[in-house]
Amino acid sequence: MTTPDLTAAAAIVDAAHEVVVTATRRLATTGGPDVNQVIAYDIAHAAATVETARAMLPYGAKGDLEGNITCGYVADAVCELTAKLFGREEEWGVEPGALDLARSFVATYRSPEFLASLADTPGPRHLEADFEMVQDTFRRFAEEKIAPVAEHIHRHNLDIPEDIIEGLAELGGFGLSVPVQYEGYSEGGESEYMGMVVATEELARVSLGAGGSLITRPEILTRALLAGGTEEQRMEWLPKLASAEVMAAVAVTEPDYGSDVAGVKATATPTEGGWLINGVKTWCTFGARADALMLLARTSTDKSLTHKALTMFVVPKPRGEGHGFAFTQEAGTDGGAPGGGKMEGRAIDTIGYRGMHSYEIAFDNWFVAEANQVGGEAGLGKGFYYQMAGFENGRLQTAARAVGVMQAAYEEAHQYALDRYVFGQPIAEYQLTQAKLGRMVILTQAARQFGYEVGKLMAKGGGQLEASMVKAYVCKAAEWVSREAMQIHGGFGYAEEYKVSRYFVDARVLSIFEGADETLCLKVIARRMLDAVK
Repeated sequence: MTTPDLTAAAAIVDAAHEVVVTATRRLATTGGPDVNQVIAYDIAHAAATVETARAMLPYGAKGDLEGNITCGYVADAVCELTAKLFGREEEWGVEPGALDLARSFVATYRSPEFLASLADTPGPRHLEADFEMVQDTFRRFAEEKIAPVAEHIHRHNLDIPEDIIEGLAELGGFGLSVPVQYEGYSEGGESEYMGMVVATEELARVSLGAGGSLITRPEILTRALLAGGTEEQRMEWLPKLASAEVMAAVAVTEPDYGSDVAGVKATATPTEGGWLINGVKTWCTFGARADALMLLARTSTDKSLTHKALTMFVVPKPRGEGHGFAFTQEAGTDGGAPGGGKMEGRAIDTIGYRGMHSYEIAFDNWFVAEANQVGGEAGLGKGFYYQMAGFENGRLQTAARAVGVMQAAYEEAHQYALDRYVFGQPIAEYQLTQAKLGRMVILTQAARQFGYEVGKLMAKGGGQLEASMVKAYVCKAAEWVSREAMQIHGGFGYAEEYKVSRYFVDARVLSIFEGADETLCLKVIARRMLDAVK
């Protein structure tokens, strides 16, 4: 085994970090991300890659295997950064050769022989005992309850069976972030975030659509209510979310406005006893089965208010199933509905991420009681900020989902490589296959450890920038891992009878939802980095 050189790795991470800081300062003097989108996008991804490397250094100190995985990742990260930088040094404000100190390090820890040596050794996670128990519990549930039906759900685009929802509720999966005073399982601190990250990875490892994403929507609404809900609203909704008595969906995106939330057109107009919702929402995942929608609507016609014209509502609804639904309110229902309100949902067919279904939902004078306007009078116009509080944690959870998909793809590719013989020997014995598997090991473990680090930061009240970074980095890494896992399967990777094809199409959605990659990099990561250097 190659001896890890963590001293050199740390020095290279520091040098790479300095390149990113220098480039950010340069960006600040040349018009910022709105003017220099390509450079800003690359800098944001470079920063995410470097911060992932920084998060790996403590992991590398725990043993030679961990050290080698860490050195392998640092070498990979600096190569990725150099590729972005080469020929654009002037635009980055960086001297040519700024990363030359990494040459011999990269030669060692990115060599084909080194990568091949890691093909069979994914490395320990180093979880504390409590989180090992969480991992074991959710892995057992996922393998026993979700795995037997995951492929069937995907191929036939079916609804998630109710026994999976019920079983996950019994494990406390929907109450991981609900404080104990609201009948959840969170006592605050690190355990709240780490438990969620570990559980999510194990569920997504078996199925992104029927497992890993089930706890995301309740998680987002929980965070939003904790950020802005009244005490009465928390008492009303959080226990129901924790027990799965109420399953939630998120209705924010619109046909003409995705990440540009300030442009939301759906309106909420006051009426006796509440509000009337009109407009169309799209990409509302789990919208049929959900009992309530976390909906963002415009409550002011003053265009100068932008984000401050938006208010959040919890919108109760009947349960639907299948690929479409239509509901009509009767007078007096739903807290005093005037009657005649309509809600109609149309399922959007997708190439992957099946089981939960995403919907376009049209609202026509749908009544929402005054008590369901989040935050009450004080919450009027603050819906965007409550939504962001929910989505920041959702980004960390999305990264955990991506890690689950990466782990599953690696395991399938590794086993297939052992079983498949080509030209008289298992393809696992070929150097190219081994090098691919070795890089999968490196990227997956780095993604996982960065997620753990971000969870710890968020438990201390920070980590907002890092949550965006981990989402940006890990979701793109999942595409490469699942793509190469499919490639190792050859023609069978393109066949639906092998699970790896599902992992590939599922991985593709990760950089799109919970904040499209481009918007996340330009509007969140780059801007916060600019604020930091100022």
